[in-house]
This record gives sequence, structure tokens and C-alpha cells, in this order.
Amino acid sequence: MTRMKTATLLAILAAGPVMAADSASLTADLADGQNNARGTVEATETPSGMMHVKIQLMDVPQGIYGAHLHETGLCEGPDFKSAGGHLAQDGEDHGVLAENGPHIGDMPNVHVPENGAITVEYFIPELGADLISDDDGTAFMLHAQADDLTSQPSGDAGDRMLCGVLAEAS
Repeated sequence: MTRMKTATLLAILAAGPVMAADSASLTADLADGQNNARGTVEATETPSGMMHVKIQLMDVPQGIYGAHLHETGLCEGPDFKSAGGHLAQDGEDHGVLAENGPHIGDMPNVHVPENGAITVEYFIPELGADLISDDDGTAFMLHAQADDLTSQPSGDAGDRMLCGVLAEAS
């Protein structure tokens, strides 16, 4: 690759993703069960039809954690059971390794390094702002353990550790 092409490619990558002007964007402030701020989530529709989800975490213990969208936009601590089960459509099983999986709200595990801060980005097909912003809303959940990507109904990912309700960005 020529030096000019490389510089152009690097400039495009540094600029970040390009979103349509009318793309729906939803955000959530994440907190633990004692209401301590632990990060943010932003979900933006893309022109391709996929949802771009950006998760930023801070002050989280080192480890591997299951990440999911839950069916109800309600984060009442300390256990966050108010968020209900995983966001799923009829006929879906949990986990990318399940024959009828994954749930539409299943995401890859988040690997938090020793410093407790990380930013990850995912693209989720078939997930639109209309599904997230239904009558009872949607919550983002970080669980206390890794998701095994197959166990029903929730990947054996353990307790609910962080929660945030996705809402229209202001």
C-alpha cells in the first residue's frame, strides 16, 4: 500500500464510524447495586441496519463478564431483577453456541483488564431502536461472571453486577 493510501486509511479509521444524520441513538449510565457510576453504553442505528453498541466501563474488577440487553428498562438495585430476562424474540434460545440462538440481546463477553477500564464496540444485527424503545424499555446488564454462550436461559453468567436503562440521547 502506498504511503498516501495508508495515511488516508488511518485518517478514516481515526475519524470513527460514520452514522446517518437521522440515526437513532440511545444511551445508558451504568451503575452497580449501590448506585456507584461504572460507565456508559451508547446504542446507535447504522445505515446497514445493524445496531452499533459502544460500552465504556470504569472501576470494574478485572475479569470476564457476560453482557446482555434485558427486556425491561428498570434497574432497581441491588439485584436488578426488575430488568427481567434477556431481550429475546420468539423461538430464540440463549447463546451463540445454541442451535436456536442467540437471543437478540446476547453480546460477547467483556474482558476487563487489571486497570478496571475498557471500551468495547459491538454490532448487533436485527436490533433496532424501536425494539429497545418499546413500552417498557430495555436495560443493559453486565453480569458477575462470564457467559458460557450456551446454558439456558442466561448463559450461567451469575448475578447482575451493573445496570443501565437505554433512553434517547439528549
